[in-house]
Amino acid sequence: MKSAVRRFSAFLLPLCLSLPTTLQAVDVAGSRDLDIVPRPLDTEIVDYRAPAEQERTYPLGSIRKISGQVRYDGQVLARGQLQSVTYELPPGHTSNDAFEAARQALQARSAELLFWCQARDCGESSLWANQVFGNARLYGADERQAYLLLRLAEPEQDTLVALYAITRGNRRAYLHVEQLAAQAPLGDLLPTAATLMRQLRSSGSLELARLKGDPQDNWVMALARGLNLDSSLRVTLAGAHAEAWREALIAKGVRAARLEVAEAQKPGLRLEVIR
Repeated sequence: MKSAVRRFSAFLLPLCLSLPTTLQAVDVAGSRDLDIVPRPLDTEIVDYRAPAEQERTYPLGSIRKISGQVRYDGQVLARGQLQSVTYELPPGHTSNDAFEAARQALQARSAELLFWCQARDCGESSLWANQVFGNARLYGADERQAYLLLRLAEPEQDTLVALYAITRGNRRAYLHVEQLAAQAPLGDLLPTAATLMRQLRSSGSLELARLKGDPQDNWVMALARGLNLDSSLRVTLAGAHAEAWREALIAKGVRAARLEVAEAQKPGLRLEVIR
């Protein structure tokens, strides 16, 4: 008997030594990364949906259910080729880290933010998971979620990208990325006032490359509302029509002392926080 045990141990030892010390993540069959967002390091694709024609409603506000009906303040409704990928992050990594890296990568491509919320400001995670994305894996703690809707820059201005990050109660963290290439032009979509302010506070600047001409009333109103959410914030305005934008914002109630015009003359409009 002892001889048999020794022979089995002699066989098992080299086999164990040949195995990798860590298990390698295995992506779901047939999946691939989306070109628009770099893959987070050491992640595993746990859900993938190949491009297919679909209609999608993306909220532009906190999502909640009232009298059995899902409600939000605004929305973008579009139909087109939709594809998505869901990453599970390795242990010890938070969904917020992956979310921030994806946001910065998209903004480096001049993508325009339309709506950005975090934690309980987004509403109920269960509604985002089941009603918006149709992916129960994305249900987690309301205070550990983040959502971002962006519009790509020209010539892809009719493509929307949605990011949703969540950490579940079991501490598993996920990043969900969707890309929708709309069949019809999206038209003029404005970011919410809270989103403009969140971006200014987070990044310190706001690039609005599409605002190349004289002030547009709808954008002036959106910017004024955003700036007036924090009356202590001071910004510089840069661009070929910066002085005109300054006067228009003042006319909408933004204190003149909070707005300065920078020397740089460049296409579009740039706002930068004065530290």
